[in-house]
Amino acid sequence: MMIRRSTINRTIEFMFTLFGIWPGASCVLLRRAFWIVTIVIVQYCHYRYLLTHFYSDDLFNLMDCLSSLLAYAKVMSKLVMFWLNQRKFVETLVMVAEDWDGNANDELGMRETMCKAKLSDRITNAIITLHTLSAIAYSTRAILADVDINDRTTEPLYVHKVEIPFNVNTQRMYKTILTAQFVYVVMGSWAAGAVNSLLLTLILHIGGQMDIVTCWLMNLASQETGKKRESNVVRTGEIVEKHQRIINLSENVENLYTHIALLQFASNTIMICSLAFLIVSAIGTPDAVEQIMRSLLFYAITNLEAFVFCFAGEYLRNKSKAVGVAAYNCAWYNLKPEDSRPLLFVILRSQKRLALTVGKMTELSLEYFASIMNASGSYLSVMLAMQ
Repeated sequence: MMIRRSTINRTIEFMFTLFGIWPGASCVLLRRAFWIVTIVIVQYCHYRYLLTHFYSDDLFNLMDCLSSLLAYAKVMSKLVMFWLNQRKFVETLVMVAEDWDGNANDELGMRETMCKAKLSDRITNAIITLHTLSAIAYSTRAILADVDINDRTTEPLYVHKVEIPFNVNTQRMYKTILTAQFVYVVMGSWAAGAVNSLLLTLILHIGGQMDIVTCWLMNLASQETGKKRESNVVRTGEIVEKHQRIINLSENVENLYTHIALLQFASNTIMICSLAFLIVSAIGTPDAVEQIMRSLLFYAITNLEAFVFCFAGEYLRNKSKAVGVAAYNCAWYNLKPEDSRPLLFVILRSQKRLALTVGKMTELSLEYFASIMNASGSYLSVMLAMQ
């Protein structure tokens, strides 16, 4: 049986290879060019629809188009940020690999690291599955609809509200466009899910390493005689060194995701409001069940996406604080003054808690998630009043 050597799930590795992010993958430039060109085309069709129907009275369709437009904008921003920060991403992967190598001879460290890796696997599989189901639910109505493309009295039903820049005049062409849209919705959903899953994976890995440091501190200086004193001195140095590595890793993750978080939360507030509007407005209409089922999972993963980022920030803050508390509560009084001084650096550094930020402006936390939901609810009330 092969022994696991990485926290990163194979699913994430496969998807990051698909999107031209994973280091060492073949045809990286070709993959990136494909995503840039296709998303630009998709966004162009969305913009055409918005411009064509902007002055219409159908607010429902406009909100539907706006939500999918913003979803693709988020996917594109995530991919571009990872492409631009490729070196930082590689450094992060190297740091994670070094943590695994450093814990190879430490039973406690390996057990904690393995535990967090297995938890990350479960969360990753759940997120990707939910995103896939959301994409299927969003597309099923258009795929299964019996549409006659030759009927010019109604607009053809597509997966997204888009304005195709050419004449679709055959049933085969229409079905081809629907199939391409469906595949693209699923792949775009995977991209969003993989980036979110990677964030949770890295944050859980950092939390696991902090738990190791906390355990080391709790077991430090239980005695201060003979060889035990020498081992305590060595362990103190290892604690300081490992704590600094954790700080460096968390700063790398912050640099990778801070601008992604900024673009995401700028759009998520509007998206949550728009999707909630679609669900509420569909109640009482003849096709209410189809409309609600189409938007409900999309609404759920949009909220989940915001929650994942805010939970990761809250988790990181709490774990970094716990290290400082453990250093303060350890048996430092059993050490000689010159041996306990390094612990002061751990306590001092822990006072500046590690955090994830939104564009370096505000910290992500569960309180911030509550404020986003509150703002979205307020905008929803305004839109329902305008309807």
